[in-house]
Amino acid sequence: MSFRLIALDVDGTLINDQHEVTPRVRDAVRAAAAQGVEIVLCTGRGSTSALPVLAELGLEGTMITHNGASIVDSATKAILAETEIPAALARRYVDFAKARGIHYDMNTAFELYVETMEDHVALMYESMFALPIARSEAEGFPEGMVKMSLFADKESLDQLEEAWGDWQHDLQTVRSGDYFIDVQHPNASKGAALEQLATLRGISRDQILAIGNYYNDVGMLTFAGWGVAMDNSPEDVKALADEVTVSNNEDGVALIIEERVLNRK
Repeated sequence: MSFRLIALDVDGTLINDQHEVTPRVRDAVRAAAAQGVEIVLCTGRGSTSALPVLAELGLEGTMITHNGASIVDSATKAILAETEIPAALARRYVDFAKARGIHYDMNTAFELYVETMEDHVALMYESMFALPIARSEAEGFPEGMVKMSLFADKESLDQLEEAWGDWQHDLQTVRSGDYFIDVQHPNASKGAALEQLATLRGISRDQILAIGNYYNDVGMLTFAGWGVAMDNSPEDVKALADEVTVSNNEDGVALIIEERVLNRK
């Protein structure tokens, strides 16, 4: 199978648990790019938070961010496509989170806004190269909002998901990690954005390799011609992938690229 595009999730996939791109992973990704394969970060992160990761790889290009709610060009900062959230639909999700003391942020394609930020939340943003902008409740939601993210301990988010399980949801809620729930437009997903980009590029599904590790990656793993789940993925995510590689702490991305793109057995 010959691949023309590799879609890479970032957290839990491309980087290890110390938020590092290891030399082996970096070298494998660069080698694939040198062979003419397009590398597309396909992440739940915002664009500004994803840019330093792409720079660490020594690459530029198109990124799919906010779980597919934005497609952006890293060099020009142009927004190629985005799926906005109507403010009227966002309000009850925010009110629900605030009533439970759960931190949330509001994202446009390139900006991340917060009303409040405790020390442990600030450390989380710092680890992800995110630069929050203070925005008061009176200012309301920012124009062009594509995603809201809720951040708390796993138990609190489990309880929140259970509590709103009976809702008639106007927006899509996506568990993008143990400590994150993303709220976005029902039509936004990594899979849908990857399909849109593939159509623009004239690339068929069987020419796409996708690698991810969590529920927000399922769309791209199942759309791609070959979808690979990391060993640190939940079991039901692994079950939907074509292949499971070793974990993000064992250079799983490098292993797959070496074997399936660079043909290094």
